[in-house]
Amino acid sequence: MLVIPRPIWSVSQPKHDTLLLGQGITTMHGKHSAVKVRVFSLPTELQRYFSALYLYSINLPENDRAFEALYPDWAGLHFNAEGVTSIAQIGDSAEVTCAPCAANGPTSKAMCVKVGRSQSWSLALNPLGWSRFADGVASDLTNTIVDGAERPAFKRLAPIQDIVSESDGQTDDTARRIIGHLCSVRQSRSRQEQEIEAMHRALRDPAIGDVEALVEQVGVSRRTVERLATRFFGFSPKTLLRRQRFLRSLGKFTIDPSRNWSASLDGHYVDQAHFVRDFRVFMGMTPSEYARMPHPILEGIFTRRLTEQGAHSS
Repeated sequence: MLVIPRPIWSVSQPKHDTLLLGQGITTMHGKHSAVKVRVFSLPTELQRYFSALYLYSINLPENDRAFEALYPDWAGLHFNAEGVTSIAQIGDSAEVTCAPCAANGPTSKAMCVKVGRSQSWSLALNPLGWSRFADGVASDLTNTIVDGAERPAFKRLAPIQDIVSESDGQTDDTARRIIGHLCSVRQSRSRQEQEIEAMHRALRDPAIGDVEALVEQVGVSRRTVERLATRFFGFSPKTLLRRQRFLRSLGKFTIDPSRNWSASLDGHYVDQAHFVRDFRVFMGMTPSEYARMPHPILEGIFTRRLTEQGAHSS
């Protein structure tokens, strides 16, 4: 019997600014609107494949939109339960009006989203999760947003859309049903799971700064590492290392607000100019421009998501 998944942590910031534990994260946007995020833990057997389960409740006036620039991440699925669907754009690609079951492949560019009054659920699928729950080659879907219900790659996870559409606002029951689906759906079993996990650990290790060190840490040939990277991670080993270097720096700055950008640089950056060039490549803007932006969706979950990506404050 599945236990109702309890939010693993949450902070609510209502209009009177009193902090309440256990109610989700609420970020205010004007006098009568809010963005609220609830984060549900997953059973141990699923934690190797997914991040936590997220529920986003966007309470905005009918014609208003909140904007967010999401940093590069692994593949994700986003299920609209009610209200308007999001508009999204990755890098310089055209804006896309998302399907109710929207999916993105691994990204190396900022995904900019506009969200209106709605409620939706999200799951992030790490490389090992891709090997178990997705079909096809991850590099075929990098930096793209697709209709998850129409793409064979996501056929095992697309039925979650039916679960959230039928939820009737019962969020705990919906979370339990989503987790039940993840536990019961047929999974693939790659013979390379050990290597995939070793590569994911190595990418998050700040001591690993070049492909040679990555290959040595994973313990297979360079060609095998290149195949693993394309098949399950979406990018070449060199791009993955560059992306992780950037995310660690972004994480240090975000997790510890007392730091400036110079103090947040990963040890593999030559200087701040080197980091600024990477920032432009990955986010399409400068660090200063990004720091000045409001982050209505990510504000309360920055630390958790960036820590999952290998960032830490030390």
